[in-house]
Amino acid sequence: MEPDEGDATLGGTPVETAIQQYLDSVEAGNSRKNFQSTLVTWQSWLHEERGVTSLEELDVLDCRRYARHLKRRVRAGDLKASTVTTYYAYIRAFLSFCVADELLDSNPAKVKRATDELPEDLGDADRQFWQQEERRAILRYVDERVQRALDDEADISRDRAYRDRAIIYLLSLSGVRGAEVFAEPSDEKRTGITWRDVQLDAGAVRVLGKSREYEYAQLPERAATALERYKTVLDPPTDEWPVFPSAHAPSKYRAVREQLSQRDVPDDEIETILESDNIDTVLREHDVVPPAISTNGARNLMKRLCKDADIAVDGDYLKPHGARRGLGHELYANGHAELAQSALRHASIETTHESYSDIQAAETAQQVDDLLSE
Repeated sequence: MEPDEGDATLGGTPVETAIQQYLDSVEAGNSRKNFQSTLVTWQSWLHEERGVTSLEELDVLDCRRYARHLKRRVRAGDLKASTVTTYYAYIRAFLSFCVADELLDSNPAKVKRATDELPEDLGDADRQFWQQEERRAILRYVDERVQRALDDEADISRDRAYRDRAIIYLLSLSGVRGAEVFAEPSDEKRTGITWRDVQLDAGAVRVLGKSREYEYAQLPERAATALERYKTVLDPPTDEWPVFPSAHAPSKYRAVREQLSQRDVPDDEIETILESDNIDTVLREHDVVPPAISTNGARNLMKRLCKDADIAVDGDYLKPHGARRGLGHELYANGHAELAQSALRHASIETTHESYSDIQAAETAQQVDDLLSE
């Protein structure tokens, strides 16, 4: 009798097969890439260290031993405890999928005697957030940079200066995540916001949130003004134009070739078009939508701006996500927990409290001091 599709070996469903089925079910490209790397490494360890090749052979002890293996890597300095927690969570999620798909009866990675072997995760104590003075410094710098561009004193074009200022204002004041407004090449749905997503009068910008549902992020007046002035300079031909087009020339050329080819324009004609004028003119004249700046491109931009502005945080640059944390931290510290929740689009106030537990601890300490000093 021929084995069915899921019974490729006499031992049952191969771990490799189940992993591929799981990856096929994951929509987010970036998540799929992260899951794949972790699961393939785990699969190899199972085979080499435990002799496990099928799901039916997998048990709690295998998961316990892998948790112990990860803990040893933390002690050796190869991995952080927070990274190990993430890796194990990926494995646990995969095995939960296997249970839901009736490939396993239960999830061995969830059992306490397996998770007991994981290293203690004290959290990301050194995560960056923009301090008020750092935010003011970078905002002041991009304002001055625009003025220098207007006076023909800067070494960049006016549209680039306005674009970079709009990026800083949006990150600093709106609480958006970088992956919500910039392109993420590994995720086909995250292509960067377009002008259709920006509602300047309403003070909102539509983004694909962390939950992979579309949400409206708040857009304070100063951020909206920076975007409006930038839009006047950019003069996007359509609302489908990205708010922050990439300045990467090869990406622009690739966009022209791909989009004109989809319109059945012959390759030789496309090359003639590309040679006829500069790439930015070609984009507009032939209704080609350029790619948006990527998340990696935005990080590189922040590095350059911080270097030029002589702004450093413990020897590092202001990271895009640090702007979101900094905004929430300042709102929360000033007694506006619910406003912080709304600005950051947290699902519950508990999430906001948890994110800024350091402030709660400081406030509690002050109240205790006040009480005991009476």
